[in-house]
Order: sequence, then C-alpha cells, then structure tokens
Amino acid sequence: MIYLDTSVALAYLLAEDRRPPASLWNETLVSSRLLQYEIWNRLHARSLADSHGTSARALIAGVALLELVPPVLERALEPFPESHPVRTLDALHLASCEYLRAAGQRVSLASYDSRMTGIAGALNIALFDLEGFQGRG
Repeated sequence: MIYLDTSVALAYLLAEDRRPPASLWNETLVSSRLLQYEIWNRLHARSLADSHGTSARALIAGVALLELVPPVLERALEPFPESHPVRTLDALHLASCEYLRAAGQRVSLASYDSRMTGIAGALNIALFDLEGFQGRG
C-alpha cells in the first residue's frame, strides 16, 4: 500500500517538472481525507478548478481516503522527532501513516516533500522510491 502525499498528487495534476510515473496510479493508493481538501485548495488558489477539476476528481476517486478518526488526531497532537519541525497538515498525514501501520498495514510514503520524508524516516516509515519506481511488470 502506498500512502500518497499531496505533493505527488499536485505534481501529477499540475504537470510539474518532477512527476510520478504513470504506473503509480495502478498501485493500491491511500491517503488522508486531507488530500482532497489540499488538492482543491491549490486548484482554487491558482484558478485552475475549471481546467483541472475533472482530472482532480479522477485522481481522488482512485485513492482510498482515510478519515481523520480520533486515533489519527490524537497521534498528531503528540510530539514528533525533535530534529524535524513538523507542519500541521504534515503531522496529520504522518499520523495517518502511523495509524495504518498500527492496524497492521504495510505502507510506504510517496512524497516529494523533503521535510515530510525526513520526519517519516525518523519515524521508520518506509519511503516509496518515486524516482526508481518501475511498477509491477
């Protein structure tokens, strides 16, 4: 299972220089419900909702969204490794990853955000290699 960070979804939707391979979308993807809000927030902020809305809806439909259940919110309130300052939404995403792991799921984080991957590494959350990913063959 791959936990999809918003940085990867936006890189794909906005055709940024660094984009995930097309085969990523054939994998089992999961994210926090935050993904939906972050995507639409960025599209509205850039006045791209009309031109990118259909693609955004299709992307979101392909991701299992984890609700912000009490255990996720409670974990996000706890401290993260001191050497890595954590932003609020990142804390909620990382808490979602830890919630899935606590439920026995094998999850890897796919993110282009170096702060997020640094914290994930400190928490022993597996990182998904977006650069070397070849997909299932």
